[in-house]
Amino acid sequence: MDSLFEATSPDAPLAELLRPKTLAEVVGQSHLLGPSKPLRLAFESGKLPSMILWGPPGVGKTTLARLIANTADAAFIPISAVLSGIKDIREAVERAEHTLQQSGRKTILFVDEVHRFNKGQQDAFLPFVESGLITFIGATTENPSFEVNSALLSRAQVFVLNALSEPELAELLARAKQLVAKEVSLTDDVQEQVLAYADGDARRLLNFAESLFNAAINAKVTEIDEAFLQTTMSSKMRRFDKGGEAFYDQISALHKSVRGSNPDAALYWFLRMIDGGADPLYLGRRIVRMAIEDIGIADPRAQTMALEACQIYERLGSPEGELALSNAVIYLAVAAKSNAAYNAYNQAKAFVGQDKSRPVPLHLRNAPTKLMKALDYGKAYRYAHHEPDAYAAGEHYFPDDLAAIPFYQPTPRGLEGKISEKLKHLRELDSKALDKKTK
Repeated sequence: MDSLFEATSPDAPLAELLRPKTLAEVVGQSHLLGPSKPLRLAFESGKLPSMILWGPPGVGKTTLARLIANTADAAFIPISAVLSGIKDIREAVERAEHTLQQSGRKTILFVDEVHRFNKGQQDAFLPFVESGLITFIGATTENPSFEVNSALLSRAQVFVLNALSEPELAELLARAKQLVAKEVSLTDDVQEQVLAYADGDARRLLNFAESLFNAAINAKVTEIDEAFLQTTMSSKMRRFDKGGEAFYDQISALHKSVRGSNPDAALYWFLRMIDGGADPLYLGRRIVRMAIEDIGIADPRAQTMALEACQIYERLGSPEGELALSNAVIYLAVAAKSNAAYNAYNQAKAFVGQDKSRPVPLHLRNAPTKLMKALDYGKAYRYAHHEPDAYAAGEHYFPDDLAAIPFYQPTPRGLEGKISEKLKHLRELDSKALDKKTK
């Protein structure tokens, strides 16, 4: 079936009923779809390249692919890398060839979760993308630099989709209410909890809202308050507010228990949320954030362990994947703590944002041509590996008109303790080198 926007059954899920049928109906992704933005320009030109849509779940990857097919008046063939193989790819190519011969229309081949195809399966698309028989659109939640082979990646443009913000989710929630529950209102507290529960995922928001509105209508409730939310939605959101705390308060408790180096409390809050129906991968993303913000370079293994726990969950699911996440929670809680790198990033970002544009010093510039060498590019650059201890003492790496700024101030904890000692030693070498210059 080529037409993607035929009348939707009134019995279809709310997420399907609200699926955008035009670009103007899309919520979010303004960095791609706003005026003069790259994907908007591609839509308007009608010259749509093969592409990879990279972003978290529920942000509109499939919807955009469908809209692209509609705009281009192309046939649309969707396949899932989870359920498909080489045979399905061949059948899709045969359908594309038949469509081109019969009607002259091109085909958009949409591959959901393309990162789950192996290299051989991904390579199977290449000749048909190169010949122009198909326009390839892959959707992935994983970094395509690592999960999509370079040959296919070089023939596709990557567009990064962002999780929806709370205002964008609120707009979707308002549309849902208008469509199925005009007479039902939500208290501010309830709306806040529902938006927090969605965690940037439009599909998750709409599925939950559908259940909530149906429950209210069946109970003849015109205002959904916190008591109604907790009483009627216990199967979906149970225990998130068991003792009066909201969902995001439990996340805060988990984060602060890890930061406070209390593995028992951290494990308790983690399992409270798992028991309450929280998405384990949402918790996984928060665990990665904890490793970045509160541990950082004091123990770089924390970030690796947090990321690997997420990958293990994706591979194994429950309950083994949850055990991997709990291992990460315990490790993060007992790891050395430091927010020095986090603070350094924020300070450097703020400085660069307000500072003027300064040229790169000549000695730090690359000089691949004779002209550049004649202009003194790279002149007097000191190659650190040729210096004692592989360190060019006294060298200046900031712009010429900017004094060195010590953004990064390592703590004495964990690996940063050794880093602090090393940096102190290097600064002493710098000082001695500068003293020699001034004498």
